[in-house]
Amino acid sequence: MTLRRTFDLIVAAVCLSLASPILLVTIVAIYITDGRPIFFLQKRSGLFGRPFTIYKFRSMKINDLPCDDVTEIRSGHPLVTSVGSLIRRYKIDELPQLLNVLKGEMSLIGPRPTVPEQVEGFSRFEWRRQEIAPGLTGWAQINGGIDINWADRIMLDVWYVDHRSVWLDIQILFQTFAVVLWGDRPNPRRLVQAKAHTLSQQATD
Repeated sequence: MTLRRTFDLIVAAVCLSLASPILLVTIVAIYITDGRPIFFLQKRSGLFGRPFTIYKFRSMKINDLPCDDVTEIRSGHPLVTSVGSLIRRYKIDELPQLLNVLKGEMSLIGPRPTVPEQVEGFSRFEWRRQEIAPGLTGWAQINGGIDINWADRIMLDVWYVDHRSVWLDIQILFQTFAVVLWGDRPNPRRLVQAKAHTLSQQATD
């Protein structure tokens, strides 16, 4: 077992234990205000494009939206429930993915897993984000998250793939708490850095 996998298992287990009261309150709140199902399950692409089922707390009313549309829901969307708005703001809806981490389908840190339909259309450069396990949080999430466009997130993800280290992962983990408290905030300096790295990589292809 690698050091990274051991780190994932220990931290995920501790976080699940510490977050258990929040998980229980969330389950009850969703059930009382909007009924079942409590969880939202969706196919995502993992390491090297291998599919797996991601776990999230359901934050939206039951709907027939295409799976691509459900990955880019922003604040104020009419289908987001009252409880859903709160748990999305503080990332509580993502906590069940700690189970994905324990199962080895995800890591704590890495590019966010996207739907298989999107991965099928990736360019060779974009595919590079699939070279490592997807994460519960990542470099793109602490540098803008959903408040930056998809192309910028891809560049940040590939920058992370080429520069990741245990120290960087620890920084991302702690900065994630700031995102939870203060919300997503684009980081122009990191975006410039990622774009420069992208240009250098594409020039050598």
